[in-house]
Amino acid sequence: QKEAMDRTHRWAKRSIMAHKQNYQALKKQGLYGVVQGGRHLDLRAESAKVLSGMDFDGYGIGGSFSKNDLGEAVKVVNQILPEDKPRHLLGIGEPEDIVEGVSLGCDTFDCVAPTRIARTGTIYEMTNEGHRRINLLNTKFQRDFSKPDESCDCYVCTNYTKAYLAHLFRAGEMLGPHLASLHNLYYIVNFTRKLREDILLS
Repeated sequence: QKEAMDRTHRWAKRSIMAHKQNYQALKKQGLYGVVQGGRHLDLRAESAKVLSGMDFDGYGIGGSFSKNDLGEAVKVVNQILPEDKPRHLLGIGEPEDIVEGVSLGCDTFDCVAPTRIARTGTIYEMTNEGHRRINLLNTKFQRDFSKPDESCDCYVCTNYTKAYLAHLFRAGEMLGPHLASLHNLYYIVNFTRKLREDILLS
């Protein structure tokens, strides 16, 4: 793991040198250094220190951690990374994980989860208890003519029902995954927008 991390640092140094020599790229594109170290907190701390010494436009926090050690890993890294540069948490896209990432100082996120789960008939829904996933292939949704998510005003929730989406998936129609993806992406974007508003108000 240490050898791979050191290789990443050497590559990072060469990358930032090449980036700064390309004036056009420098004007139009930011370059992020990605903190590595797997599940080893000492290696993550070392990686954060090394990359902090390079003038990147922002920093990514690489994956290879489980939900259980996500918080500790991010906390260790963010205590070291510069506070005036954006921090991007890679591969994190579930609502509860985004909340944890924000609370620990991360600014942006990316993940395939919203579209990946949509392809198998699963959508996000907001309930009184919070976020939950529902699988439209569940038999009970065949005759459920309610909105996919009562609290959502996206195109899908405004125009279709759970029963219709369930029918599309059961019939193997491409429109099913397409509509589920649209809803899930809208849900996540709207969720993060509200998070940002809360941060600005606090």
